[in-house]
Amino acid sequence: MASPSAPRATRRRQRSTRVTVAASLLLLAAVAVLGAVPTGSWLLVSVAAVLAVALGTAAAKITHSELLQSRRDAARDRAEQAQAYRRLTEERTAEHGAYVADMTARIAERETALAELQAELGTAQRRAAEVARKMNAEARRADLAERERDLVSGRVEDAEERAAQAIVRIVELEQEVDVLKSELTAMTSAWHRAESARRRA
Repeated sequence: MASPSAPRATRRRQRSTRVTVAASLLLLAAVAVLGAVPTGSWLLVSVAAVLAVALGTAAAKITHSELLQSRRDAARDRAEQAQAYRRLTEERTAEHGAYVADMTARIAERETALAELQAELGTAQRRAAEVARKMNAEARRADLAERERDLVSGRVEDAEERAAQAIVRIVELEQEVDVLKSELTAMTSAWHRAESARRRA
């Protein structure tokens, strides 16, 4: 398979040859005129002048065709570059779309997990309140019923233990909620920064 630079190298060689031929024609015209002038013959000077005009016209034609070819080549190169930029833009747009979709899915997942943890936290708080009410009720019963003090005190200790466990669980859930909130905030900020960078680009 030929290298992509091979046609350009060929064009450069053709251009170099054309420019060399044009310069040679102009040099030949100059030599003819300079050679005819010292002879003093009007016929030779006229022939040299006509030859110089013809050679100059040929050189101008060659240079003009070279200029047109250069413009066509430049236009072709610009078109190829525009196509490459278009493909690059399409690739970047597709990558950005995939990134946005991924970030949206991850944010939705974090929000769902956060909602579930908040619901579980509410349930745990309700259980803790219920345990606290039961503990208070047991304490009042213990005050009112001296005969059942031993039985009630055992129940109170059990209720206190359950309350302590519920409090520990509430603290753990609150910590998990804080971690998820910070992750959600960081991911949302990163997503907004990516959106801003894309808009500026």
